[in-house]
Amino acid sequence: MIQTRTYLSGLLALSLSAVHAQDSKAFALAELSLEELANIQVTSASRHPELLRDASASIFVITSESIRRSGATTLPEALRLAPNLQVARLDASQYAISARGFNNAIGNKLLVLIDGRTVYTPFFSGVFWDQQDVMLEDIDRIEVISGPGGTLWGANAVNGVINVISKSSANTQGGLLVVGAGSQGRDASFRYGGVLGEGGTFRVYGKADATRPVVQAGTAPATDGRSRGQLGWRADWADHTTELTVQGDVYEGATDARGFFGRTDIGKVEASGANILGRLSRKLDAGQDIRLQAYYDFTDRKDALLYQPRQRVFDVEFQHGVPLGSHRLLWGGGYRQANDIIRPGVLFGFVPAQARLRWTNLFVQDEFRLTDRLNVTVGTKFERNDFTGWESLPSARLEWKPSQEQLWWGAVSRAVRAPARLDRDIRLPPNPPFIIAGGPDFESEVAKVLELGYRAQPSSTLSYSVTAFQHHWDKLRSGQPAPGAQVQNMIGGKTWGLEAWGEWQAARNLRLAGGVSVLRKNLRILPGSTDPEGPRALGNDPGHQWMLRAGFNLPNRQELDVIVRRVGALPDPAVRGYTAVDVRFGWAVRPGVDLSIVGQNLFDSAHTEFSSALSRREIPRNIALRIRWTL
Repeated sequence: MIQTRTYLSGLLALSLSAVHAQDSKAFALAELSLEELANIQVTSASRHPELLRDASASIFVITSESIRRSGATTLPEALRLAPNLQVARLDASQYAISARGFNNAIGNKLLVLIDGRTVYTPFFSGVFWDQQDVMLEDIDRIEVISGPGGTLWGANAVNGVINVISKSSANTQGGLLVVGAGSQGRDASFRYGGVLGEGGTFRVYGKADATRPVVQAGTAPATDGRSRGQLGWRADWADHTTELTVQGDVYEGATDARGFFGRTDIGKVEASGANILGRLSRKLDAGQDIRLQAYYDFTDRKDALLYQPRQRVFDVEFQHGVPLGSHRLLWGGGYRQANDIIRPGVLFGFVPAQARLRWTNLFVQDEFRLTDRLNVTVGTKFERNDFTGWESLPSARLEWKPSQEQLWWGAVSRAVRAPARLDRDIRLPPNPPFIIAGGPDFESEVAKVLELGYRAQPSSTLSYSVTAFQHHWDKLRSGQPAPGAQVQNMIGGKTWGLEAWGEWQAARNLRLAGGVSVLRKNLRILPGSTDPEGPRALGNDPGHQWMLRAGFNLPNRQELDVIVRRVGALPDPAVRGYTAVDVRFGWAVRPGVDLSIVGQNLFDSAHTEFSSALSRREIPRNIALRIRWTL
């Protein structure tokens, strides 16, 4: 276990050695104007750079400046800024995050990437959010797409794609030290960037945090406090035709000791891992371009209560863009292999305990102009997995731009959530006789999706986006009465809703932003099913949620930011809706030194955001002080 105190001391010592490296830099850049934001290049919707205003998808961009001004200190907290995501905190370090419903602690219909590395866990197709960490100050933007992205990104990109994109090391030169402490924890991070030979740059970073336990319902203390440390690096080389990136991270962390389950000491949840990634992009003649990426990712998780997976993932992918007159053809393919061994816990085991899984894919997409204002994009991906063989993931999109400031778009797509080991191989308890077992014939869950969207910027001070959607579901995961229950595909139906957000530069020193999402579900067990839980086991989602943000630029290099979030009640198990108010006051004490005070959940001592009545946690108010020092 890496001790947080050791990390903090090391970071402070490293910062002192870097003070002489750079002169003090000015206070952070002002937030992008709405016109500049519309011209941000995004890549998640089409797998190649395009302007945000031209992206035919329900895509929201979280900028680095928005993250800074929110006061967020973790990646899940930064994701709360996206109005098309549901983010629910379970305890001190665990989150349930989804788009368009099906939210739970093991949500499996949302694809998450960090700098091109897929971070969902193949054995259950979801994300351990307590294992995913980045230095937030190094993030360039987070592209959040709600809706299917299977044609380009493959299985699991069913309800959305989160793509965390960090800055090039060329844009993070010099030193940066960030230290924070508050009623719910403390953290520190340090980064230093420099030149690496001719045409190259690099950065190294280290960060550590310790989170206090939250409280159980009824004010009893919980045992979910956590400490964590992470080190990483990135190097970039670039010229007018070629870009090369190599980067990696290593981390380790643990919760507090959790005591006993019956007579069994279940100890801590410990997680560690390391990864390395390389990516080469090159522009060819006649407007062509190629991209090659490969990464290796190792994770080890020790949870004596549930299960204890150790996993190694190797992934390689290639894509080639070819302009052909009025057409732009994009094609490519990839291969992924995951080797795991899942040691049993008190509650669950996997049979077999060890497995090797492989995925192979080929995709092609054609974007072509019908007229100057009308574009069509069609494509498909063929992906093979070891459980169900080849799956097809087609989509078609139509874009109409009546003017430069408006975009109408519509899309039809087919997406699947392919089986994982949790569906086929899980056992409760670990040894027979089993109460619940994976289904040997479990198939892919299927979604057929219809979307209609509109995006506009009627003036230089106002922009907004609206998307309506409907998902038709088939073969959703279901169960049977215990004992002897097996996992099946016996739930179907539809979900539908609306997503909208906008920004208004109300005055030179005041920006307002807001968003709302509405979700309705009509899911049912299919004829012949004996599932006693039915759709309630598939996720617990609010019927609506909304958010308002106000950012004030005050005199004397001061800032005031207010965020109000309202999340509707969760139906089953019932969780009351809540309203949270977060406030941040920032002050540039002098160039290069930024002091901020952040209050989260200010007008509520504690509230529950998710989970069942037996394990419910209340998320308390948090007051924190942060210092950001550019060296």
